[in-house]
Amino acid sequence: MTAENLPEAEGRTGEVGQGWLATVLTIFPGMFPGPLGFSLAGRALERRIWELDAINLRDHALDRHGTVDDTPFGGGPGMVMRPDVLDRAIAAAAERAGGRAGPLIYFTPRGRRLDQERVRQLAAGPGATLLCGRFEGVDERLLEAREIEEVSLGDFVLSGGELPAIVLLDAVVRLLPGVMGQPDSLDEESFERGLLEYPQYTRPQIWAGRPVPDVLNSGHHAEIAKWRRSKAEEVTRIRRPDLWEAYQASQGRKKEE
Repeated sequence: MTAENLPEAEGRTGEVGQGWLATVLTIFPGMFPGPLGFSLAGRALERRIWELDAINLRDHALDRHGTVDDTPFGGGPGMVMRPDVLDRAIAAAAERAGGRAGPLIYFTPRGRRLDQERVRQLAAGPGATLLCGRFEGVDERLLEAREIEEVSLGDFVLSGGELPAIVLLDAVVRLLPGVMGQPDSLDEESFERGLLEYPQYTRPQIWAGRPVPDVLNSGHHAEIAKWRRSKAEEVTRIRRPDLWEAYQASQGRKKEE
């Protein structure tokens, strides 16, 4: 089901089946599937390789106004999302998931940086439940009581957790069996081997006075593979010293001076 025909009031793809299950807890269920309704993820959603259950947190409020937040103890600006309301939503989502709720993840700048290894782990499981915060965040007691995994996309602040949820789901869905047309290509992508990806080239042979490297036209697959590995190492060393150091350690090499 694509973004065009997803029922906005429900924010769901239908009844839960057997695909990888993404449960999203949000006050804006109409934001889903959003970009995930297109391209590879959208086609996989239609084929039910993965499924989406976007649950409106306001449906689990304790009053008729759908209130999910309140003023912070100790004063200060903004509002904080209530633990009792969110806990009711989490419990309902777990029951609906039927054993496929997976890890409970909350997006926050103070969380662990999301990486490809964690994405692979999530893709190997039955699904994940993503809590999208808003306002000043979530009551700390909920995070402690539910042992929620806190995840960050980077050292910056967004208005809420919906965009990080979409990013994480896109990264996971493309790893699910049957989604990628050429699954072998996943092995060559950035981070899969601890390196950034090597440079890519296509036609024309010469563009703006810049030719394609000769080795790529040589037909010598071993030489091409060697060149690509060398370039991947070079770009990683220059652009991501942190990744390069970790890669060297994984290869048993000494840290460069």
